[in-house]
Order: sequence, then C-alpha cells, then structure tokens
Amino acid sequence: MSEHQSDIPSAPIHRLMKKAGAGRVSEDAAEELKRVLEGVGVLIAREAHELAQYAGRRTVKKEDVERAAKTVLRNVMGT
Repeated sequence: MSEHQSDIPSAPIHRLMKKAGAGRVSEDAAEELKRVLEGVGVLIAREAHELAQYAGRRTVKKEDVERAAKTVLRNVMGT
C-alpha cells in the first residue's frame, strides 16, 4: 500500500465496482480506483474553487462543481 492515506474508505469503492457489475473485486483494484477517483476529485475541486474566486466568491457552489466537472472530465476523456 502507498504511503498516502486515502480520504475515501475502501468499502464504498468495492460497492461501486460491484454495482457496476463486478462479481469480485481485489483490494489492489479497489485501491487503484480509489487513487484515480481522488485524483479526479482534486482536479474538479481545484477548478471549482477557481471558478468561485473568478466570480468574486469565497464559497464554492454546486454550479461551480458542475461546471468544473464538465471541464475536467472533458479534458480527461479527451473529447
């Protein structure tokens, strides 16, 4: 396991993967998905924060997160 302590517990990751159709999920697979999701989450949070600052606000709103998610995911997916 890496030295980075995750903010996301393993159990919800296992449930997500099973909900997606996986019958069994290795701990390594759950850890990797957790790492990827946290990375994307940080990118979205950073972009949402920048959007709020640009709008002259200190509070990040739902709309900031929605717009940031679209921007980040578009860049990540390459479309």
